[in-house]
Amino acid sequence: MKQIFGILFLLISTPILSQNIVEFRGVGRTGHYNETRLLKQWPATGPEMILKIEGIGKGYSQPIFAEGKIFVSGIKEDTIDILSAYNLKGEMLWEAPYGRSWTASYIDSRSTPTFENGKLYIVSGTGQLNCIDAKTGKIIWHVDASKKYGGEIFKHGDAESPLVVDKIVLYTTGGEQNTIVAFNKSDGSLAWKTKSLGGAKSYASPILIHHNGQKFIIAQTSENIISIFPETGKIAWSYDLIQYHLNKSGVGAQTNPPIYFNNELFETSGYNHPGIKFLLSNDGKSVEVKWKNDTIDTHHGGVVLVDGNLYGANWQNNSHGKWVSVNWKTGKTNWETAWENKGAIIYADGLLYFYEEKRGNLALVEPSPESLKIISTFKVEEGTGPHWAHPAIYNGMLFVRHGNVLMIYNIKDD
Repeated sequence: MKQIFGILFLLISTPILSQNIVEFRGVGRTGHYNETRLLKQWPATGPEMILKIEGIGKGYSQPIFAEGKIFVSGIKEDTIDILSAYNLKGEMLWEAPYGRSWTASYIDSRSTPTFENGKLYIVSGTGQLNCIDAKTGKIIWHVDASKKYGGEIFKHGDAESPLVVDKIVLYTTGGEQNTIVAFNKSDGSLAWKTKSLGGAKSYASPILIHHNGQKFIIAQTSENIISIFPETGKIAWSYDLIQYHLNKSGVGAQTNPPIYFNNELFETSGYNHPGIKFLLSNDGKSVEVKWKNDTIDTHHGGVVLVDGNLYGANWQNNSHGKWVSVNWKTGKTNWETAWENKGAIIYADGLLYFYEEKRGNLALVEPSPESLKIISTFKVEEGTGPHWAHPAIYNGMLFVRHGNVLMIYNIKDD
C-alpha cells in the first residue's frame, strides 16, 4: 500500500459526503453523480493521482465512499470475498470476510456494497447476503440467500449489488422456487418472496423507480425483466427478454441496471440483443415496447441518459466494441464511433467519463448527439487484468479500481 501526496487539501476543502444511500453507479444506479465544480479538461498526463492503495484484493466491483471512508470488495485469500474499509490516507480500518467467492470462472469479487445509515449490504460470489457495520466491520447478520431460497446462479457467479428500499433489502434468487426475496434490513428475517418466473438470476442489479406515485422494483433474470411491488412482493408485470437472445453467445446474460425516465424504461445487455425501451401504463401494471435499437447493445459497462440521449458502449464481440449515442425519444442511432474499446461510462457535472476495458484509457467527453467529442484522455498504468470495474466520483475525486489496486484522482476545479 502506497500513499500519494496531496490528499490533505481535499480533506480541508471538501465536505464529507452525506448521502443517505451510496450505491453502485451513483444516484439511483443511473450512472449520474451529483458533483459540481469538476475539471472541464485534464492535463496531458491526466489529473493528479492523490492516493493509491495496493492490496485491496482481486475484484471487478466498484469502490464506494461514505462517512469519509472507502469501502471496496476483493479476494485476498483463496476463495473468500472480503470487504475492506480505508481512510483517505490509505490506511486500512478493517476488513470483513463475508462469504465464498465464485470459483468456476472470472473468480474476482464483483458485488459493490450498498451503504445506508451506517450499514453496508453486500453479496458474495456464491449468493451469501450480509449486513455489515460500516464503523467496525462487524457482520450484523448473514443469510445464505441463494442456498436457503433455492437460487440459481448464472454462469459467471453472483454480481448483484443489494438494493435497499425502505425497511427491506432485496436479493434476486432466480431459479424455480422464487425470483426475488426481501429481507428485513434490521435483522435479516424474511419479509416476503415472489413466485418464480423461471430462469437463473442474471448479472444485473435491480433498481427502484417512482412511477406516478407508486414505487416499483425493476429486476432481471436470465429470461425476463420484471416489475415488483416492494410492499408485498407481488409481480406487477414481466416481459420475456430471452426471445431476443438469438446469438449463440450471451444467451440469458442480462448485465446492466435499466434506466427509467418519464414513464419509460430502457434495457440493454450486449451480445447483439437489441436495446429496448418500454412505456409503462399509468398504473404501472403493464408495459409495451416503444422501440428496439440494434446498435446500443451494452455489454456490462452501463449506460447513461443525458439531455434526451443515451450514451454507452456496444458489443462487437467479448473483446471489442464501439461507443454509441441513441435518441431517447425516437430510438434512432445518433452515432456509433470506435474509440480504443468498449467499457464503462458515468456522468457528472455536464460531462461523460469513458473507461475502456482493454488498456485502461480514460476519456473526458462532451455529451453530444452530433458526434463523439473527446476533450481529454489519460491511461491507467497500475493494476492487472481487464479494466471492468466502473469508476465513481465522490467529493471531487475520481475513484478508479483496476484489479488489486485503487487509484484516486483529484478532479476538483478549484
